[in-house]
Order: sequence, then structure tokens, then C-alpha cells
Amino acid sequence: MKKHYQFLLLLLFVLPNIAKADVKLNALFSDHMVIQRETVIPIWGWADASEIITVETSWGASAQVITDKNGNWRADIKTPKAGGPHQITVFSKNKIVINDVLSGEVWLCTGQSNMDFDMSKFANKAKDPKDQPLADYIKNEIATANDDWIRHIEVPQTTSLLEKKMNFEDSWRSVNPSQTSKITATGYFFAKELRKRLNVPVGLVECSWGGTRVQPWISEEVYLEDKNRKDYYEASTKESLAKIEEMNAAGYVDTNYQKQLAEWEKKGKVGKKPKPTNGPLKDMQLPATLYNGMLSAVIPYAIKGAIWYQGESNAVFMPNEYEDYFTAMIKGWRKDWKQGDFSFYWVQLAACNRGNDKAEDGWATVNDQLRRSLKLPNTGMAVLYDIGEPMDIHPHNKMDAGKRLALWALQKDYKMDVTAVSGPLYKDMQIKGNKIEIDFSEVGSGLMVGNKDRLTDTKEVKEPLNWFEIVGADGIWKVAKAKIVAKNKIEVSSDLVANPVNVRYAWKGNPEGANLYNKEGLPAAVFSTIK
Repeated sequence: MKKHYQFLLLLLFVLPNIAKADVKLNALFSDHMVIQRETVIPIWGWADASEIITVETSWGASAQVITDKNGNWRADIKTPKAGGPHQITVFSKNKIVINDVLSGEVWLCTGQSNMDFDMSKFANKAKDPKDQPLADYIKNEIATANDDWIRHIEVPQTTSLLEKKMNFEDSWRSVNPSQTSKITATGYFFAKELRKRLNVPVGLVECSWGGTRVQPWISEEVYLEDKNRKDYYEASTKESLAKIEEMNAAGYVDTNYQKQLAEWEKKGKVGKKPKPTNGPLKDMQLPATLYNGMLSAVIPYAIKGAIWYQGESNAVFMPNEYEDYFTAMIKGWRKDWKQGDFSFYWVQLAACNRGNDKAEDGWATVNDQLRRSLKLPNTGMAVLYDIGEPMDIHPHNKMDAGKRLALWALQKDYKMDVTAVSGPLYKDMQIKGNKIEIDFSEVGSGLMVGNKDRLTDTKEVKEPLNWFEIVGADGIWKVAKAKIVAKNKIEVSSDLVANPVNVRYAWKGNPEGANLYNKEGLPAAVFSTIK
């Protein structure tokens, strides 16, 4: 019996070291992966300290590296032209073979629910029967689409208050009737458009979580670079650590949960049973928690760029600071990726009825802050208010959303012939007596009054421009008249404002009937001229 016990102890001591000796890879490096074509990509993982790691590929590139004192290793490999399938072999004391590797275009898909929701979420019954054809379209797409050259992998939703996660668990999936339903809908239609025009493989790496603000997607290092952001981060972290200490203390009672539970039981246990308080360790809204828990696990995987659909949650949380946090986030990601100013494209939020005036104003404010963020290099924005659904914060028309994001990539990244990448963007204004003249960029063939109904193309209509407002020194916004006076200019005025100072457009959660477009059928962005 004693010898048997000693043998078990020996196994407990030896087996972890045997496991540790095996070379391991980040989950991204697995069967069916897509690598960025015709560049040099990092491949990384873990093994014993000072271990020699060899990477070989079926296209002839290879590398040999030695792990550092902590067992980390990274090999840089030159990638081939678009196509495949290829094979990558990594070995040291053990061997890992990665099969069915495609070389193509890799895009990061990130944000909150309108990026997070997969195709299946939009294939159900629409809240408004008028939008049911959109849901039916996606349902049919799931059932019939079959394109092995669109592939997708998703980082599980994970929070981490202080520690950066270096790996995750998931596997690559491709477009076919059994797997398409699990692919991000916005990312899918973006990739579909790229596939149609480029005819190369497209890989989507997804890091998204419904309901999240921009703040958790920003790294600690970025918070500490700026005093205001640093103060916010440190105050939040201090509060979180105090709460964790409180919850871990002997005799802790979750009083809020106990109160809710008692009320639920008093009402005969009707409705959902209350859940215990999660606490800071599971709070997805705390600063840096999703950068640590999700994004850090995919950096520095070689990508062409990123697409972002987020802002709904910030409409009621620090909307006026959104530009500052958002642009700081982009700069931080670019710095950490070490790929230069890679392309970063996002959307203005789709139209949706909000609950109160504060939320309505916050929605428009975030949209304008997104527009103002275009001052960063290599960025672009798709405008979506005309394809929203008043009754649903998750509009079904991800088809046009994906196409409009793809326009930026097709022209800017792939130098394709695109007639217009965007609808009109506010550029400048001039006050001329009791009128204000607005100058736009991205007008394409010129400005027009248009109407779009779901998936149909935008049509030019003979109607007055809607949703323009003008304001004088008193700060009271008035509905304004607006007319197109040149290819790239409109004139705005109101009989109630003799001395106007600023103009705004589509300033509402659901600016139904907003109708300024360019002749390529793309809507003008929500804007305010206030500096």
C-alpha cells in the first residue's frame, strides 16, 4: 500500500512537467484557420523555458525560435498568396499539425450586441411585421449559403479585472448550413461583400459582447496615459477591489439579493428568480476588463483591419466623452498590435426609439461623436439610421450594414473601383445673414433627397429635406427649412431664428424620414456643427 501511495505521488509530480514540456499554441492557430496573405505573421504559444521550437509550412516558409525564461515563444512566418489549403507544422518535444489553412484577408469584428449577435438571432420573428422579409432573408441565407472561404472564430465572453488572458477556447467554422448560424451577422455580410469583389478567403476573428460600453475595451495602459481617464480608471478599480474584499469577508451577506429573493417568494415565485450579485470579477462594464479578458488573447494575430459596431450602451453613459474614449481605444489597439495604423471602420447607430429625452439626445450625441472620430487616420464610418427598426435595438438589416462597411475596405484597402464609400459627411459651415450654408464631403455624384425601404435601393424623391434644426444664441433649437443649393452644399434657415449660429441633422434616436443622401444612395451622417 505504501509503495502504491509513493507511486501516485511520483505521478502527481511528473505528469504536470510532462504536460508542460509539450509545445502549445494559441487557439487561433488551429485547423481551418485563415492567415493574412502576403505578409509576415506571428505564430505564438508556450513550452518549457529555453526550448527550441520549429515551425514549418507547406508553402516553404519556416522558422526556428527559442522560448524565453517564462516559456513564451513567437515565430514570424512569411505567408503565401491567397488560396489554400495549406498546412503548418509546429514541433519540439511534440508535434502539432494545423490542417486546411487558408491564406486571405483577416478582419477583427468587435463591439456590442449588433456585432455579437450571430445569424440565428436575426432569423426569428421580427417585432414589426413589415420587417419580417428581412428575417426571412437571413433564415434563407443560413439554410443555403455554402462558402468554405469565409471562416470565423470567436473569443468567448470573458471578464478579467486585472490579469490579461493569453488564450481562449474555440475553433474555426465556415459558411455552410450547419455552421453559418453561429457567425456574427454584421461580420458575415461584410465578409460576403469582400468575397464577391476580391475572390479570396476571408477570416473573421470576433471579440464582442452585447450590452457593453466602450470603457471595458480599453487597456489599463491607455487609461494611465491621460489624467482624466486615469482618475476614472483608478477610482473604479479602487471601488472594485474594496467590493471584492467585502464579498470575500467571513459572514458576508448579499443583502440586495436576499431582499429581491424575499420579494420574489412573497409574490408566489412569479417571474424569474433573482440571481446573486455577480460582483466586480464578473462585471463586463468595468474599465479594461474586456481588453484583459478577450482582446489580449488575440493580439498580435495578423489582421488587415477591424470593424466595430458599438455605442448603444454609451448613449446613457458618458455620451459626451465617447470620442475621447473611442479614439484612445483605437490608438491603444494599434499600438499593441504593432501593425501600424491598421484600418478601423465603424457604424453610426441604426435608428431606434429610445425611452426618454435624455436617451434620445445621448443616442444622437454618440452618433456625432463617432463622426468626429473620423479625424483619426485610416478610419471610415457607415451610416445606418435609414435601415434601423423603431421597435428593435437590433435591426435585421445587417445586409446593408455589412455592405456599407465593406465599401470602405474595398476602396481604401483593396483599391477597388467604388463610386462612393460613404454618404455625405459634414465638412464646414458659413453663416450668411439669417441662413447657414453647410458644405459636405463624400457627396459622390452630388446631393439628393432620397428614400430607402429596407433592402430596396435608395430612390431619389421630390420632397423637402427633413430633420434639420437650427439654433441661435438663446440655445433653443428650432425645426429648419433646408434645400440643396449645389452639388455639395445645402442651405438651412428658419423664420424663427434671425441670427443662427449652428445646425444639426437627424438628432434623434429614430430620425424617421431623414432623407439627405448622395446620388449613390448612401445617407448623410448625423451631425452637429457645434465645435
